[in-house]
Amino acid sequence: MIILGIVLLVIGFVTGIPIVWSIGVIVLVVGLVLWILGALGHAVGGRRHYF
Repeated sequence: MIILGIVLLVIGFVTGIPIVWSIGVIVLVVGLVLWILGALGHAVGGRRHYF
């Protein structure tokens, strides 16, 4: 999700499409939150690790 968010941010920036930029930010933030929760040892979606 983090990589997808970064790709969407780049595509949105290059093409100038604001909705792609916004979706990229949202996906990136969700990916980072899930990564942090998994790294802290909290079960995410019934799994011990997000990856």
